[in-house]
Amino acid sequence: MLRFAANLSMMYNEHVFLDRFAAAAKDGFSGVEYLFPYDFPAAELRARLDAHGLTQALFNAPPGDWAAGDRGTASLPGREDEFKRSIDTALQYASVIGNKTVHVMAGLLRSGQDRAKHRALYMDHLSYAAHHADAAGITVVIEPINTRGMPGYLLNRQDDAQAICAEIGAENLKVQFDCFHCQIVEGDVAVKLKRDMAGIGHIQIAGVPERNEPDTGELNYNYLLNLIDRLGYQGWIGCEYTPASNSSEGLGWLRALAQQGLTSLNPR
Repeated sequence: MLRFAANLSMMYNEHVFLDRFAAAAKDGFSGVEYLFPYDFPAAELRARLDAHGLTQALFNAPPGDWAAGDRGTASLPGREDEFKRSIDTALQYASVIGNKTVHVMAGLLRSGQDRAKHRALYMDHLSYAAHHADAAGITVVIEPINTRGMPGYLLNRQDDAQAICAEIGAENLKVQFDCFHCQIVEGDVAVKLKRDMAGIGHIQIAGVPERNEPDTGELNYNYLLNLIDRLGYQGWIGCEYTPASNSSEGLGWLRALAQQGLTSLNPR
């Protein structure tokens, strides 16, 4: 049975952030994810989770200065100390909030920069992150992101991400498979899910191309989600999409899956 986590950075924006936990639980979600927890004390976030019977599925390690355009520091020369501090911070938050998966963002490659140099540093930093996360029982995930939405992002393809994980060889380093990004960059989503499932640590969904509810756009999520279930995936599926209007009213796709017995909903 599939487990879905509401992405509180993108869903339930009808509410202030801390009230989104209650809204997600009311709609029957058992888990949540979001980009970053660092604007709030970890204990406050844990209290919201516990109050509403929710599990934290995922958040990102600090990405640098997001407002200034940073999208991770793992591949950026000259920011090694900052990267290591970001891993310490993420693991400290996870120890309180309780999530077992943390996404580490690669960073942007500017025009003319040496890709090989950035990739080598990225590999070193992922090894560092995986080693330190392992002691805490945390899985580190890396996500290929489409260049239309995030131009210059270092990691774009599923096969590249899987190769990086294989080369590093850490059991707790896996790929975050975002169906939205995969469809835009590569397509052939079902084949890649079948090929790579053993190396996937987290899945995210959204309609393509508008990034609205997964029952909109060009991807057949009824087929894909049934496939993911048949492949034996045990992790969370993050609903990382922007609702077309009201978040709760757009959950017909999730209720339909519950009627099929593919997931369970427990409104609270």
